[in-house]
Amino acid sequence: MMYWRIGKRIFEEEQEGKDRADYGKFLTKYISEELEPEYGTGFSKRQIEIFRQFYRTFPIANTVYSQLSWSQYKILIRLDNKDKIEFYIAETIKNNWTVRQLERQIYSSLYERLLISNDKEGVLAVARNEKHPSEAKEIIKDPMILEFLGLKRENSYYEKDLESAIITHLQDFLLELGNGFSFVARQKRIHLAGDEFFVDLVFYNRLLQCFVIIEIKTHKLTHQDIGQLQMYVNYYDRKEKLPHENPTIGILLCADKNDAVVKFTLPEGEKQIIASQYQLYLPTEKQLLDELSKELESFDEKENKTET
Repeated sequence: MMYWRIGKRIFEEEQEGKDRADYGKFLTKYISEELEPEYGTGFSKRQIEIFRQFYRTFPIANTVYSQLSWSQYKILIRLDNKDKIEFYIAETIKNNWTVRQLERQIYSSLYERLLISNDKEGVLAVARNEKHPSEAKEIIKDPMILEFLGLKRENSYYEKDLESAIITHLQDFLLELGNGFSFVARQKRIHLAGDEFFVDLVFYNRLLQCFVIIEIKTHKLTHQDIGQLQMYVNYYDRKEKLPHENPTIGILLCADKNDAVVKFTLPEGEKQIIASQYQLYLPTEKQLLDELSKELESFDEKENKTET
């Protein structure tokens, strides 16, 4: 609150609320020269400018939350979108993110990735705990960003390599999966009339109240892969799921996919099977925004067809 009040004093009293860049630069330099000798480097010219930006981003005092640290606020004020800032504040408080975790989620464009398959109001409502997610797509991202695994995209590797890396970095993977996930099993054996099958990864989501099965494919997704996962999902629904639990969700984590193949392999309206492409590097914001634009165009086309 001290930093907020300094920013308020500079902007409202000294600048009289006017956005005058030249005068503002002179003012922050003058204030720094007065305060830094007595109070130290925490009141450098750069820090004074951050105080002012902090107030301009959060001009109402009760929108500043004590659950966030000053280091986290310094990251948030770099963002230029109010909805995005509100989303990351809500998620940070809800999940008790560290500074590093918040920074990683922003750099991996979590907000934009969730917008690709959801509407803005829905994304914000889930973040604020105003609604519980009712469908897998509300919390599962596409693509998933797995840069923390340390695997190079130029190198060839087997599915077991990717699986082992996920287990090694399980905490980071749970963070990438989203809210409410807990690890259940790796290479879960299924016995079917003398035949054995092994499910790569099994999780449980307490928000959706269901099992979540993940199959890893380091190649481009095929309809056979979808059929295999559908069998595992059916098995869990019939043998493992309790009466009060919701239907099992299956995620195909793949290196590449053709959405049309996924669409026509699955029954119309299918919500239990999701194909999510993984990336081993952080995407640029432009790449995510381009994907978001494609999804919005596709949504508009569907809406227009429905109206006609």
